[in-house]
Amino acid sequence: MRSNLLLRGRGAAPWLLAAALALSLAQPAAAQWKWRDATGRVTASDMPPPRDVPEKDIIQRPGSARAYVAPPAAASAASAAAAAPRASAPVDKELEARRKAAEQQAQAKAKADEARIAAQRADNCARARSYLQTLDSGMRIARTNDKGEREFLDDQARAVEAKRARDTIASDCR
Repeated sequence: MRSNLLLRGRGAAPWLLAAALALSLAQPAAAQWKWRDATGRVTASDMPPPRDVPEKDIIQRPGSARAYVAPPAAASAASAAAAAPRASAPVDKELEARRKAAEQQAQAKAKADEARIAAQRADNCARARSYLQTLDSGMRIARTNDKGEREFLDDQARAVEAKRARDTIASDCR
């Protein structure tokens, strides 16, 4: 009697719905790729076939996958070798560009440091020449000591200062 109720319509709908659901859930679990290998054996997998499988031997593809185009078997080694540099070329170009930019930055910094040092030397040279000219003129020169008192240079102090100015001129006026 129970079987009669299921077949009459009321109880059949949930069973049919459950069966349809079970079938629809089982479908994605089925293998999506099928191909014939070199020995003629049919292989099924959820992964695409190896590149050495010719296009004509691919039996089934997944519905949503893009077309898989395998290169000819003879050219596969050459194309794989050629594809490797192309794949890494953008990364190498980017790294090369970064390296060049860093190198240019370092060169620019070195040039700026050289220019700054050259400007300091030119300034030191000009000051030393002016001071030596003042020392050689014979004018009285006074300086302030640590106590804040004014001291005049005697002949010995003037000779020490003149030697110091000449050494600065020799080192910075090139």
